[in-house]
Amino acid sequence: MADRRGDFGRRGEDAACAYLLRHGYSIVERNYRCRRGEIDIIAAKDGGAVFVEVKTRRSLKFGTPGMAVTYAKQQKIRTAALHYLQQCGGGYNKIAFDVIEIVADDGKAKLRHLQNCF
Repeated sequence: MADRRGDFGRRGEDAACAYLLRHGYSIVERNYRCRRGEIDIIAAKDGGAVFVEVKTRRSLKFGTPGMAVTYAKQQKIRTAALHYLQQCGGGYNKIAFDVIEIVADDGKAKLRHLQNCF
């Protein structure tokens, strides 16, 4: 049985996928894992690969969700993305690293898409 935190994060990732699909992206893979790291969502749009980190929070008490994507986390995502591209290829003509922030406060969720942010 998954814990509440895991369920909360998974619902955030589901919302992020729905948002991306509504905005013309296709979802290539979710929760890609390798020894070097993990990528929440790998999406594609206009011939490019987009590696998306999703951060879901219940409040802004400790800052915006995107603030949790530290330099070290960015490096792990980049390394995992390189591994994915080497293993899976895909013939992408460009790559991007995005963050989707979701704040679920008072029963309402607010989503913000930060494109090409690292």
